Amino acid sequence: MAQRMDYNAATPAGVKALGAVYGHVRQSLPKTLVDLVYLRVSQINGCAYCIDMHSRDLLKDGVSVEKLVLVPAWREGGTLFDETERAALAWAETVTRVAETGVPDADYEAAAAVFDQKQLADLTIAIGLMNSYNRLAISFRNPPAAAKH
Repeated sequence: MAQRMDYNAATPAGVKALGAVYGHVRQSLPKTLVDLVYLRVSQINGCAYCIDMHSRDLLKDGVSVEKLVLVPAWREGGTLFDETERAALAWAETVTRVAETGVPDADYEAAAAVFDQKQLADLTIAIGLMNSYNRLAISFRNPPAAAKH
């Protein structure tokens, strides 16, 4: 699969603007939690580039392989995922699938029981950001680092 275009070169200001949002999210929520959410969103969207990148980031940060491979099945992951991670992953799934889910009140209430308003707003920004990055990488066929070797 050949890359269609380099969106970083095509719109450096646009990518820089997304980077500023990325920086905001990194300052407001724990890095590992955000990377788990980014990985789950990317899995749902089928973004090989982002799945590769966030899996590598999580491994570098000390997340076990056992936990990493169970992200798609986190509900069955038992104690590998704590309450905050489970709430973030559930919110990531319902928000990413907004066209299907409509983000039901029960999903909101479950997330709001774990996160304060700022955290939940920032988590939702992070989910939206990763959905944007996924759409860029998939649309323009950005190859994963693993495929470049």
